[in-house]
Amino acid sequence: MAEYLAEAIFSGRYQPSDFVPKEVDLATQFSINRSAVRSDLRQLVDAGIIERISGHGSKVRAFESWNILDPQVTEWMTRYAAPNPDIQREILAFRLDVEPYVAMTAARRATARDLVAIEEAFDGMAREMQNQLGNKRLHSDYDIAFHVAIFKATRNIVWSQLSHILRPAISLLIESSNESATDPEASLERHRQLMEAIRARAPEEAFRAAQAVLAGTADALGIRPGDAILGSAWAPPPAL
Repeated sequence: MAEYLAEAIFSGRYQPSDFVPKEVDLATQFSINRSAVRSDLRQLVDAGIIERISGHGSKVRAFESWNILDPQVTEWMTRYAAPNPDIQREILAFRLDVEPYVAMTAARRATARDLVAIEEAFDGMAREMQNQLGNKRLHSDYDIAFHVAIFKATRNIVWSQLSHILRPAISLLIESSNESATDPEASLERHRQLMEAIRARAPEEAFRAAQAVLAGTADALGIRPGDAILGSAWAPPPAL
């Protein structure tokens, strides 16, 4: 039942402020007792997705209340989320505020092995794009691996672990933007410039290149990133 409601909420059938079916109706629909219904609803409550309102039922909470870094929530997001501009905008704004710094740090600290991992992911992206029979899902997998490799190239255990937690959220944007991109060659070139800036140990260039990659993602998705740094005059901090 929790899976059913998660799919209905993440796909947009239930929107924030909507009430999900009452316990008695869910118990009848799934042929389970009400204690089992409450147990499944508790999963969604603990994930910040719904709230129980005494005497009224269970209501979907606003997106910003969802615990999107909870492993269960990220799994639901990856499996069930329909293209949702509000969720996409929040994820993109976060990535715009974080990933330029990650790229800049990677340019300072990446090891030879890190550079190989980034290059192998990029080569996979290029190969799948050039292959007329290429698999779009496989291309997206290489794209995701490219960004995860940059997180790991910071040589910081927190960023490295965070890349695994963020992977579903990053995947959600990458898969959607790759499907809607009108100029995949330009996107590939932006990724190449980011890779080259990291390989050249050029932190400021890496910072700008990461911004350009994410600007392309925003354009492909047709969304504004909100209050992130895209389009501002904000500059990377000076090299230490």
